[in-house]
Amino acid sequence: MDNKLACKIAVVTGAAQGIGAAIARRFAQEGCFVYVTDINDELGKAVASSLGDRACYLRLDVRNEEHWQRAMTQVLNDRGSWNILVNNAGITGFEEGPVQHDPEHARLEDWRSVHHTNLDGVFLGCKYAIRAMRQSGAGSIINISSRSGLVGIPGAAAYASSKAAVRNHTKTVALYCAELGLNVRCNSIHPAAILTPIWEPMLGNDAGREERMAALVRDTPLRRFGTPEEVAALALLLASDDATYITGSEFNIDGGLLAGSAATPTVVEDSGA
Repeated sequence: MDNKLACKIAVVTGAAQGIGAAIARRFAQEGCFVYVTDINDELGKAVASSLGDRACYLRLDVRNEEHWQRAMTQVLNDRGSWNILVNNAGITGFEEGPVQHDPEHARLEDWRSVHHTNLDGVFLGCKYAIRAMRQSGAGSIINISSRSGLVGIPGAAAYASSKAAVRNHTKTVALYCAELGLNVRCNSIHPAAILTPIWEPMLGNDAGREERMAALVRDTPLRRFGTPEEVAALALLLASDDATYITGSEFNIDGGLLAGSAATPTVVEDSGA
């Protein structure tokens, strides 16, 4: 590794597993001290422990403003600065099983629950990161949105709406910081099918797993799932000083899905003309 984040301090939310855990690991490998935050204490502590002296676990419910206030105070008191925030924590609304999330039948309380985590959590994270990074002198905020924030998802209206709002709020934060002359950048990442534990109930572990995996990415031009490590590589770029002129931007990591319709390339023979 190149120690691209040497001497930097990062907070990663939803870091107990999946994309958040992969980002925490990559950051630590690049010399960063990482606050692994989540509400799943057991898994979160395990991730932090696996990173040795480059990380610690901090319980953080992103929906709770007092948790964010305490987190900011603890990071600044312990480390003296806060340079990177990855707002990764999020829910789909289907964690407890099948729920109607289409625009006609979704219950208001289910709609609000998804937005409470996915949008309010990002708002609060940005709010306190800006304040901390103002004191630290510079910073990078990375918001994990989704491919679903760029297109309509009839069966997951709340999730799509919340992720679209994250995309827009990212740009607002970027412009706000720039207008104030703060050296704080804010960008969003939009993953599509990334192979995380969220897919496991659909994939199963029986003989039909590979067939189901292939069916789920049939419309993806690269015809495979992405990995959390591939998302972490993009987050590393945006967190590092290699991206100091990038702010208010969105980055799709979707195997080409949003580039257009999936198509099988055809070979055209060279006529020699």
